[in-house]
Amino acid sequence: MMSTEYMNSNGSVNGKEEAVSENDKEQAIICLMRALVEKKNPSSKEVDDLTLRRFLRARDLDIEKGSAMFLKYLKWRQTFVSNGCISPSEVPSEIKQNKMFLQGFDKKGRPIALLLGARHFQNKGGLNEFKRFVVYVLDTICSRIPQGEEKFVVIGDLQGWGYANSDLRAYLGALCILQDYYPERLGKMFIVHAPYIFNTVWKIVYPFIDNNTKKKIVFVEDKKLKSTLLEEIDESQIPEIYGGQLPLVPIQEA
Repeated sequence: MMSTEYMNSNGSVNGKEEAVSENDKEQAIICLMRALVEKKNPSSKEVDDLTLRRFLRARDLDIEKGSAMFLKYLKWRQTFVSNGCISPSEVPSEIKQNKMFLQGFDKKGRPIALLLGARHFQNKGGLNEFKRFVVYVLDTICSRIPQGEEKFVVIGDLQGWGYANSDLRAYLGALCILQDYYPERLGKMFIVHAPYIFNTVWKIVYPFIDNNTKKKIVFVEDKKLKSTLLEEIDESQIPEIYGGQLPLVPIQEA
């Protein structure tokens, strides 16, 4: 006899059948979206279903909204990243600050990026170079995502952060790129060592963060830092600066 936990009140199978049904529904919506976006932009044919699915999920499977978001992304990508990628030579001032690192994988196989916020300063390259750097970072992280996984994890370390590091235009620019052009990529963001003065900036930025992204951001207490990371990351994959075993690896050297 089939266990009752796998059957609903009508005697039909739950669990796997429901999952299959949802997957079939989602795949059907993806097919409709593909037909729509390929008609409006033929280069959409080069994009796989997983990418379309991320844009759909970011808009709660609304075909029109998901398609509009994807087409906006495609237009942006073809202009802002016309060569297909951003090279380190295009972001020299940002690379020089040595503030972004790639650090192993969490227990789900998601790559981990570490940002040292106190090393960020406005530089002569201006906002445009910073936005190119954000794309360079996100593309590099995404290139490390293993097959079967779609997301990454970020540790944002604000140890030593002060008003000299405050750069609202850069923060909002990075947030816009992440949310508009890399939907459903962020799995989780741990914010650690956040000083009290960061609250002022956070209150300004917070309203611009969409609800799905807000759910993925966790402020970690200093005394619970390693134990919190260990819940999702093996010690062998935790950076040495948090009591783990991995030395810091600058993103340009990863």
